[in-house]
Amino acid sequence: MEFEEKLASLAAKIRQQKAAIQTEEATKNAFVMPFIQNVLGYDVFDPLEVVPEFVCDVGTKKGEKIDYAILKDGQIQILIESKKIGEPLNINHASQLFRYFHVTTARISILTNGQAYRFFTDLDAPNKMDEKPFLEFDLLDIDDHVVPELQKLTKSAFDVESIISAAGELKYVGQIKRELAAQFNQPDDDFVRYFASRVYEGAITQKVREQFTLLTRKATVQFLGDQINERLKSAMTGNVKPVLPSQAAQEAQQPTPKSRDEDEAEKTKIDTTVEEIEGFNIIKAIVRSDVDVKRIAARDTQSYFGVLLDDNNRKPLARLHFNRQQKYLGTFDADKNETRHPIDSLDDIFAHAEVLRATAMGYLEN
Repeated sequence: MEFEEKLASLAAKIRQQKAAIQTEEATKNAFVMPFIQNVLGYDVFDPLEVVPEFVCDVGTKKGEKIDYAILKDGQIQILIESKKIGEPLNINHASQLFRYFHVTTARISILTNGQAYRFFTDLDAPNKMDEKPFLEFDLLDIDDHVVPELQKLTKSAFDVESIISAAGELKYVGQIKRELAAQFNQPDDDFVRYFASRVYEGAITQKVREQFTLLTRKATVQFLGDQINERLKSAMTGNVKPVLPSQAAQEAQQPTPKSRDEDEAEKTKIDTTVEEIEGFNIIKAIVRSDVDVKRIAARDTQSYFGVLLDDNNRKPLARLHFNRQQKYLGTFDADKNETRHPIDSLDDIFAHAEVLRATAMGYLEN
């Protein structure tokens, strides 16, 4: 199983079981231990690799325990403190990590609630854990940029010097991105004034500032949307084409030829959305372990967004029915009969990973 699939599998488990978890201990058993074992690759049942309830007396603090210590080559490398899932993480929850960090050989500490993870090191002062994390992620909303950095923490690739050398850049890039996100969502006066002064020639009065606050927010949202659309369209390499709005079993039939004007008119009615492209990329990520990703193609229609193997109508992998209030994922059985599954978010697609992979493998076997 590829690293991304391991993350996706754990994320699916969190979605399914999160509501049933009521305690910190249940969080550790259900989510944190699988993260250590399946994602990071350390054997949670080997005391030479993972020590639960790790004790290291610090000053007057005797018998205090930290949830997990991860060892490599006999040295403590990572400390993990866990809270109950759903509980917000803040620096007050990391008091034990602060105390233990400078009296062990660990250079990495992790604060988690089973879903959100915060990674700390000692960039600001040697052997003293920083107050701000150098890496953050949420298993239900993982940034693609986080994945390669997280892989550096796995047992097979663990290189503490490489991690520390990259930590500084990660920390500040992450903080800048969060600051940009905050400004795009709710721009402050300085941010608004910066742009207003470059496009407005008059005095920046209170009324002008209020007007440009709305305009700045609108412009940033549109700019980001344009950038995303451009990148996603490029990623699809011009492969978005209309197909007949018929059932998959009928798609093998030759369509009735259309005039050029009719074909162009139909294309103009098709609106490929960012959400459809994101869904397409999720499906590619799911089946790429079984199929060369270059063989997975997309075709948009007025009624659904189709995902095909080899750009072949006879090989439908899935359909995204997103042009309605209730969204559906369409999957196919061996006879190419479509089943529609209602989904509330794009992440729900991962729950159907097994069926999608089986469909792809079925075409390869024929």
